[in-house]
Amino acid sequence: MEDPMSLQEQSTLVVEFLDGLLDAFDLDADVYAERVDDETMEMRVENVQGVGLLIGPKGNTLRAVEDLSRMLVQRKSDGNCEGRIRVDIGGYRERRRAALEAFCEKIALEVRDNGAERPLEPMNAADRKVVHDVVAEIDGVSTVSEGQEPRRWVVIIPD
Repeated sequence: MEDPMSLQEQSTLVVEFLDGLLDAFDLDADVYAERVDDETMEMRVENVQGVGLLIGPKGNTLRAVEDLSRMLVQRKSDGNCEGRIRVDIGGYRERRRAALEAFCEKIALEVRDNGAERPLEPMNAADRKVVHDVVAEIDGVSTVSEGQEPRRWVVIIPD
């Protein structure tokens, strides 16, 4: 059995893919890899004009680009790779996370104060985790996930 493809090898592959994608869209940008932790590497696309084209509505195009990047790594490594690869374009993920955290905190405080549970819109697993993490830090409220993928949502409930 071969050694798993390292995060560095994966990141090189994905950076080349992203460079090619940008060329295909005739977009000029900086693409680089940044280690997030021992098991995660994030490919960042910065200084891109027309960033909205690559992010898409509610980040759907960005998620598709990330899925394609992961499929490329899986195919080139025969599924034998270590760690996780993420893709961010123009800082979208961090801005989305910060906005979601602020929104959830506001809603959680409202739920705590008025005692009425509040369902949120359906969201992906990563966004649901943000909601659960933010609300867990606030006394007097908690969360539950409901529904079936891909339309699963979080309900913020008073304790």
